[in-house]
Amino acid sequence: MNIFDELSWRGLVHQVSDTEGVRKYLDAPGQAMYCGFDPTAESLHIGNLVPLLSLVRMMRAGHKPLFLLGGATGLIGDPSGKDKERELSNQDAVNGRVAHIKAQIEAFVERNTGQKPTVVNNYDWVKNMSAIELLRDVGKYYTVNWMLGKDSVKGRIERDEVGISYTEFSYMILQGYDFYHLCKEYGCRLQIGGGDQWGNITAGTELIRKKAAGDAFALTFPLITTASGKKFGKSEKGAIFMSASHTSPYAFYQFWINTEDADVVRFLKYYTFLSLEEIEALAAEVARAPQERAAQKALAAATTIMVHGEEELAKVLAATEALFGKGDLKSLDHGTLAAALESAPAREYQFDALPDLAQILVDLGLCPSKGQARKDIQAGAISVNGDKITEARALTQDDFLGEVNATQGAFAVLRKGKKNYGLVRLG
Repeated sequence: MNIFDELSWRGLVHQVSDTEGVRKYLDAPGQAMYCGFDPTAESLHIGNLVPLLSLVRMMRAGHKPLFLLGGATGLIGDPSGKDKERELSNQDAVNGRVAHIKAQIEAFVERNTGQKPTVVNNYDWVKNMSAIELLRDVGKYYTVNWMLGKDSVKGRIERDEVGISYTEFSYMILQGYDFYHLCKEYGCRLQIGGGDQWGNITAGTELIRKKAAGDAFALTFPLITTASGKKFGKSEKGAIFMSASHTSPYAFYQFWINTEDADVVRFLKYYTFLSLEEIEALAAEVARAPQERAAQKALAAATTIMVHGEEELAKVLAATEALFGKGDLKSLDHGTLAAALESAPAREYQFDALPDLAQILVDLGLCPSKGQARKDIQAGAISVNGDKITEARALTQDDFLGEVNATQGAFAVLRKGKKNYGLVRLG
């Protein structure tokens, strides 16, 4: 199947400059295409997954995608989708983010293709360009009239109290030059990106055409929303990042497992490599037995593996089983267990100032009073790290997971009944 047709059945084609031209371009093996990732944070987030995965799909189909890091454009600021100016970042901050994101992209691509990606940084070809060169060799090919017609500019021009600076107004020229440069150096004639990037992408196709470099193509993906109309990619705590240091693999898995039935089939198409037949089978399961959440489990497993790897998925599943089924809490990876209990009530104590167990249960809000706590203990309703406690006592060093004498990290898991957890941390 032509990769364009695969993107189409997955619902990932929103705008395309020349449908037959793109399909014909992708019919030939080894074609180059690119998508840019500006370093606005130290980690990519799942809003970046559709373009990132699409480049990987291209690679798996035998093409040669380019992963562009915006070391230069990240210093300028893309006005697309923003109702006010971004704060400018300094060079060191941008360079640091570029390094993090490059490593993230390389790990992601190698995990999902077994090949090393071609990662380029637009700072490498923009840093030595003079203002005169930019104005004469690039700016000359754009009319202000044409630029004013782009949505990213119009939305700001029409807001007198905000407006748009010449810096952000010029962003599309830099992105257009990126496309022209990659066309010259790599033979790249296709740029992909989110729907809000249409103006910036077509700035590149225009520059390539006007500088007599031949045809170039643009393809964008739809804005991903939930069935309720909310923008996809955020939880109550904010963005879901692809870095384990920003969003734990457990929290990452839980985000996907909580996908609504109305969204899960679409998301299986967008965010997995599952075939049409496999997705249709899971859709039938959603209709037959939605309470089993087979499609959500498949989605969560697939996305966690592609971002964090099979080993991390195994840790997450073991923690889920131990917390909500049957399993040994003490044998779990401590980092995964702590992340799984991130939303549970927690209290921190110095080891030599630990109150008795009954008081800790009150402090955690698991019991309303020490008297009730003692009754719950005697009734066998309280456990520490999965072991039932039947007599009120103090916690010992053996009750803590991790190094008790370490600066941080040692903790004990208290549970009341089947689902009420609390975390005791040592300060």
